[in-house]
Amino acid sequence: MEVSNELIMKALWETLYMVSISLFFGAIIGILLGVTLVVTRKGHILENRILFSVVNPIVNIFRSIPFIILLVAIIPFTRLIVGTSIGTTAAIVPLVLHIGPYISRLVENSLLEVDEGIIEAAKAMGATPLQIIFKFLIPEAFPSLVLSVTTATIGLIGATAMAGAIGGGGLGDLAITYGYQRFSTITIVVTVIILVVVVQGIQTLGNILERKLRRV
Repeated sequence: MEVSNELIMKALWETLYMVSISLFFGAIIGILLGVTLVVTRKGHILENRILFSVVNPIVNIFRSIPFIILLVAIIPFTRLIVGTSIGTTAAIVPLVLHIGPYISRLVENSLLEVDEGIIEAAKAMGATPLQIIFKFLIPEAFPSLVLSVTTATIGLIGATAMAGAIGGGGLGDLAITYGYQRFSTITIVVTVIILVVVVQGIQTLGNILERKLRRV
């Protein structure tokens, strides 16, 4: 059974919709958590062992849950937020909870790569902790953060494909419903090709942007 171009384009649009919305909210959560994990650790500008001891295990817990399990486990929460647990919009809730902690670890790693001498210099100039974070720490790590977001975006695309297993829509749903269940090899092949093209495009764009930022 061949799938029409309309169905393919609809599935692609649903995937891009899930990725863009989830990435937006996930990035906000991830950046906030990542910055918190860095600045509250021992010896940093806002050392707070209690806050670090709370945030760190929470991130670890969410990072430890496979996405397909998270999808099912938070169905009541998803229904509470969007009114349903099925469909493209419903899939965004677990996607955000999945990608947020993932981004936080990538952000944490990027910020920890910043030379401590820069932070010390900022302190010597009398910069406040917030000024150090937003005018020194994040700008210095920005090229690395771009690659981190690129990596997270690609991981998110893979997660949206799994969301299709519970009727989340998108290319994953198309591959399962029309490819696997209806034995359409061509549908699966087309889906894979589209995903490969999208992933390669995002990775290339991220690499180009990162190189340009490092030259600035």
